[in-house]
Amino acid sequence: MERWFEFMGNHPFLFGALAVLLVLFFVIEGKRGGRKISPQSLGILVKAQNAMLIDLRDAKDFREGHISGSRNIPYSKITSHIEELKAAERPLVFICNLGQVAGTALQQVAHHDAYRLDGGINNWKAQGLPLVKAK
Repeated sequence: MERWFEFMGNHPFLFGALAVLLVLFFVIEGKRGGRKISPQSLGILVKAQNAMLIDLRDAKDFREGHISGSRNIPYSKITSHIEELKAAERPLVFICNLGQVAGTALQQVAHHDAYRLDGGINNWKAQGLPLVKAK
């Protein structure tokens, strides 16, 4: 640890450049993934603005458990629904397992009022929120 502090003292410009690059990385990655919405805020958005929930997981995972009111459009088929989703007049919330696929779908659809569920279904489950199983 002492060597790390010695390095920082001897090379302030390198350490400063590293710090700037790290900050830029996190800022760019945050914007690239699109707007996030927390599981707690999701219910408010659905009730207040009738948001459309789009579950991007495959049909098997969707049947095993999904958020009530969500519609299953597997990510592999999102391109055939882009125009329909773009034309929606209510907010869209994309849902996947961890949130990364949802960020990619959000960029593809380019809807003016779209979000991705922060942490995806895994975060939803981790917070003990309910899932509906298909019959």
